[in-house]
Amino acid sequence: MKLIIENISKSFENKEVLKDINFEFSQGSIYALLGRNGAGKTTLFNILAEELKKDSGDVYIEIDGERKKLESIDLSYVYSDPVLPEFLTGFEFIKFFIDINKDRLDHPLSIDEYFEIIKINHEDRHKLIKSYSHGMKNKLQMLMFVIRRPPVILLDEPLTSLDVVVALEIKRLLREIRKDHIIIFSTHILQLAKDLCDEIVTLNNGKLSLMEKELLENTDFEDKVISMLEEIN
Repeated sequence: MKLIIENISKSFENKEVLKDINFEFSQGSIYALLGRNGAGKTTLFNILAEELKKDSGDVYIEIDGERKKLESIDLSYVYSDPVLPEFLTGFEFIKFFIDINKDRLDHPLSIDEYFEIIKINHEDRHKLIKSYSHGMKNKLQMLMFVIRRPPVILLDEPLTSLDVVVALEIKRLLREIRKDHIIIFSTHILQLAKDLCDEIVTLNNGKLSLMEKELLENTDFEDKVISMLEEIN
């Protein structure tokens, strides 16, 4: 399975944020999308999720040799700030999410079994989402892609403000499911990219570039990346 980006461009007024991007992401790896603040990482994610109109180009998904245009149904988008219906309990929301996606689910688990995966206890499952901590909201948001299992998973800096335990749980979950998905993890934190991801892709000056794996093993990895980003910007 592949996610294929062809000639994607996007400008805002006089600023060209994405410049004729061509790139391929493959199944089985967690990709870090690494770039400075304002580099266009969220813009690219919004285009992939059809939440923002591109100026030019197309995005395709290739499964078992068959290629088609990427649709929003082909992916889950995890936002840095969770977007959830806070007037529902966690249990009510997951029940609703399962119900609206029931035709797309193969061998779904029970609601409680799903909550066990993200380690939210029985009492908290029946509390209003508005009372959840940021970490609990993030785990609930991630449960959506665990349930639906779309081919492509986009994560826009979801671990940045989480405590150590929750971040470790989410990292473990991503590693467990990566073989069946294309996972792209947007971040500007170098160490997180190195620790979690199999491949690192930089977004600089409107272009995507795959970082050589040899660079990841260097003791001066962070210095080299910082130098590279400063040169380009």
